[in-house]
Amino acid sequence: MELSKLAKELKPSATLAITAKAKEMKANGIDVIGFGAGEPDFDTPENIKNYAKRFIDNGFTKYTAAGGILELKESIINRISDDYGVIYEPKEIFVGSGAKHVLYNLFQVLIDKGDEVIIPSPYWVSYPEQVRIAGGSPIVLNTSQDNNFKFSPEQLENVITPKTKILVLNYPSNPTGSTFTEAELIKISEIVKKNNLIVVSDEIYDKILYDGIKHTSFVQISDEIKKRTILVNGVSKTYSMTGWRIGYAAGNSDVISAMSNLSGQSTSNPTSISQKAAQEAFSGDQNEVIKMINEFELRRNYICNELNKIYGIKCSIPDGAFYVFPDISSFFGKKYKDIEINNSVDFTSFLLNEARVAVVPGIEFGSDKNIRISYATSIVDIREGVKRIGDVISKYW
Repeated sequence: MELSKLAKELKPSATLAITAKAKEMKANGIDVIGFGAGEPDFDTPENIKNYAKRFIDNGFTKYTAAGGILELKESIINRISDDYGVIYEPKEIFVGSGAKHVLYNLFQVLIDKGDEVIIPSPYWVSYPEQVRIAGGSPIVLNTSQDNNFKFSPEQLENVITPKTKILVLNYPSNPTGSTFTEAELIKISEIVKKNNLIVVSDEIYDKILYDGIKHTSFVQISDEIKKRTILVNGVSKTYSMTGWRIGYAAGNSDVISAMSNLSGQSTSNPTSISQKAAQEAFSGDQNEVIKMINEFELRRNYICNELNKIYGIKCSIPDGAFYVFPDISSFFGKKYKDIEINNSVDFTSFLLNEARVAVVPGIEFGSDKNIRISYATSIVDIREGVKRIGDVISKYW
């Protein structure tokens, strides 16, 4: 049976593929430490689970509006208002089956064939693919570890063309953990206004920040910027609810309506019970979030300190999220067992086969000099995994 051109060109998710490979090896009795998954290892807080159970028992198990229930939209509005002092109306909120689904719908309703979308690199793996699926052209804006993986205003100006329609922001970043200060966001906003751009601001890690850093949402910058921005967020990371699949977009009501119409013709509504769980996540007690972030910060400090002790690895300290993105390019050209390492895929294979440690190659995020390591796993696994990496490197070099 002949597949479509799109199906043939579509790349699988590297993070999901690595996680699946590690799980397969474990199922076959191989002891693998998995650093690939982009999900917290904590359980969903009890108040959220109990709230969802109540609505299961009450029979809240039918279809809802395609773009989400009003009660959840109001909880989202209140959370944004409490956190950032920015006000939205229910008609400006779309709820989807996870932030990935929200972004998919968003690109579908905003992009026409030939539109250019600026995506800073390193980037989350799905941005370029989703832009291509929508018929757009992803324009990669490269950054470096030397500048904490942040682009300058001049770099942004240099890649804007008459075809540029959208700028994608993701901060704190997956995969680097880098974030923007308010001053940096203001400079970006001036370029956005000057060039009449739309901003898709993916702030899914907004609560997971360290060292007392406070998140500034791009929609806080000014009323004009709020009108130009679609804010994307969800419950997966902050509330350890990856499997519940609830994300949202906040922004222009025409865009939100179009996204709802698209869902009405494709997925229909997000799961009813998950919507109720998300309602409690946004409006209920936030103490478990604070505990989780404190634990993540301890893990970050440990893994960065230990990785930087290993020969050939250069690891910057992330501001947020739960990833490190170390530079491993010093190993390029080196050999083990007559196998030469020339890129991040080769190095990832080396770690999986020789150290039994699963990481994600940086090329999937647009940077072949790096690998992504998730520390959203137990400190026991982190200690063992980093030890294995250090041991196998010292064995060969």
